[in-house]
Amino acid sequence: MARVTNAVASKRRKKRLFKRAKGFVGDRKNHVRLSSDAVMKAMAFNTIHRKKRKGDFRRIWITRIGIAAKSQGISYSKLICGLMRSGCRVNRKMLSSMALLDPKGFAAVVGVAKQALAF
Repeated sequence: MARVTNAVASKRRKKRLFKRAKGFVGDRKNHVRLSSDAVMKAMAFNTIHRKKRKGDFRRIWITRIGIAAKSQGISYSKLICGLMRSGCRVNRKMLSSMALLDPKGFAAVVGVAKQALAF
């Protein structure tokens, strides 16, 4: 009786693995065991960094808002405090885009925050 190797499924598994390992350097791209380990680790980092990217964007938005607020004569923390007190529900992403694309609108928002702090 002939030996059964399950070649079709094995080839498909390896092909799928090597497709995910495309772009890896050295033996990690064309050896099954090393590719398997490298792909598993890369996928774990992918999940972690997808979550981390959200924090990176928030950091960028806060930096942009802080710079724009300083040009209006108010600190970032006082701006946010004033917006909270006034009940203005504008998130940091929106404030950042306003600071870049609509300086007059951002100045109006800063004015609202300054009024709330005056009381």
